[in-house]
Amino acid sequence: MYQNLIKQYGRIILVIWAMLLLAAVIALGFARWSLAFVSFATLALSLLPPLLAARWSLSLPLPFLLFTTIFFFASIFLGEAFDFYERLWWWDLALHGLSAVGFGLTGFLFVFMLFEGDRFAAPPSAIAFITFCLAITVGASWEVFEYGMDNAFGLNMQKSGLDDTMGDLIVDAMGGLIASVTGYFYVKDNAAGFLGHALSQFIARNQRLYQKYRHRLKK
Repeated sequence: MYQNLIKQYGRIILVIWAMLLLAAVIALGFARWSLAFVSFATLALSLLPPLLAARWSLSLPLPFLLFTTIFFFASIFLGEAFDFYERLWWWDLALHGLSAVGFGLTGFLFVFMLFEGDRFAAPPSAIAFITFCLAITVGASWEVFEYGMDNAFGLNMQKSGLDDTMGDLIVDAMGGLIASVTGYFYVKDNAAGFLGHALSQFIARNQRLYQKYRHRLKK
C-alpha cells in the first residue's frame, strides 16, 4: 500500500509540473506574457525544494514535495493567474494557514537538527517557542513584501489593506501554534499525530542530522 501511495504522489507532482509547463508554452504562443510568467514562476518555485535538497544532500519525503508543489500551484498559479483570491474569500486565509504550519514545521526540523534531538540541551518548550517565532517571522516578512510591492509597483496584494494584513497575521499565528504544539509533543512523547508522522519521515530519511535523537530512541 505504501508503495502505491508513493507512485500516486509522484504521478500527481509530475502532472502538475507538466500542466504548468504546457500552460506557459501555450501562453507564450498566444502572447499572454503575464500568464506565461506566472506559469514559469510557479514551476520554478515548485522545483526549488527538490533542487535545494539535492544541493544540501537532503532526502525529502514525497508527501512534503506534494504539499509544496500543490501550495505553489494554488497560491501563485490559481491565485494570481485565475484570480482565486477574489473568487473565493477564504483562499488567501487557507493558504496563509497552511504555509504557517509548513514553515513552522520546517523551522522545528532545523532547530531540532542544531541540537541533534537532545532535549536536555534544548527542552521541548524552547524548541516549540522557536518554531512559533519562525512561523510568525516568515508571515510578517511576507506582509512587508506585499506592502512593498503594492507601493512600488501599484499592485493590490494587500487587498483590503489593514484588515487583510491583520487577518493574515492572525491565521499565521494559528498555523504557527499548530506547528509548535506538534513539535512540542513530538520531542516530548515522540508522537504528534499526522504531522508528527511527517516529521518522523523526514528524520528517518536524514538520520545523519539527528544522531543524538536516534541514539535516544534506541535506548
